[in-house]
Amino acid sequence: MAAASQAERSVLEEEFQWLLREEVHSVLKQLQDILKEASRRFAMPAGGLESQLKQENFILGSSTTDQVKGVLTLQGEALTQADINIKMVKSNQVFHFTFREDKQWKMQQIQDARNHVNQALQLLSSRDESYHFKTGAEVNKLMDAVMLQLSRARNRLTTPASMTLPEVASSNLMKMFTPPLPGDVLVNFYINLSKLCLTVYQLHLLQPSSNKNFKPAGSSVLHNPGAMFEVNTLKFEVSHVHKVECVVPWLNDTLVFFTISLQLCQQLKDKISVFSSYWNYRPF
Repeated sequence: MAAASQAERSVLEEEFQWLLREEVHSVLKQLQDILKEASRRFAMPAGGLESQLKQENFILGSSTTDQVKGVLTLQGEALTQADINIKMVKSNQVFHFTFREDKQWKMQQIQDARNHVNQALQLLSSRDESYHFKTGAEVNKLMDAVMLQLSRARNRLTTPASMTLPEVASSNLMKMFTPPLPGDVLVNFYINLSKLCLTVYQLHLLQPSSNKNFKPAGSSVLHNPGAMFEVNTLKFEVSHVHKVECVVPWLNDTLVFFTISLQLCQQLKDKISVFSSYWNYRPF
């Protein structure tokens, strides 16, 4: 029995060494290829020559409102133009706004996601084919670091930042339009999964004599009608909220690449875990 056990251990040791020597590098190569494709979707050219980036136009739409219509121009991580029509509820008039020619809006979520992908690629390239992994723990440590960057990249696209209404009101985005946005309108852009979203808030100024119980709203991705806030000693209530969006296909591609990459990392960790369970007396 002891001989059989020793022979079994020897076979397992040999298989494990093959895993460390061959299969780990095969998975690392797959991960690099997938993440290079993801990085290309973000399409930031070397040297930051934005003129080389393809401009894409997206039509904003909604199944629940026609109060807001428009076309957005996305170039990499930058919104280079926004052409928006807003129908004011109070007056029933349609107002037209565009970005000033000297302005463009960086989509911080896209920029952050791209940076996390590039950090994951740097981690993978630090262990080329000539590198010999000595333990499963070493592989797991690398996989954990890569998975952390990929999870952060995915979370930046799937979890828009919460903002208070005063933060929306004081954002530089409010100063980018011509003609300037009226004082009773707020706008905010964000990414949610593969969608580029625009939220328009129409406001009602609360008079100082108002008997309404003023309770400022907290932080949220999307505020509801009735939310209150104060800016420059003026108190406002959100009267109407309009959300329109457009699908950006290449963002969907990157989310798929993140999912596949995270699965590959986890599968490799699971294989190492199977071997480690055979010899618990030493760190694998």
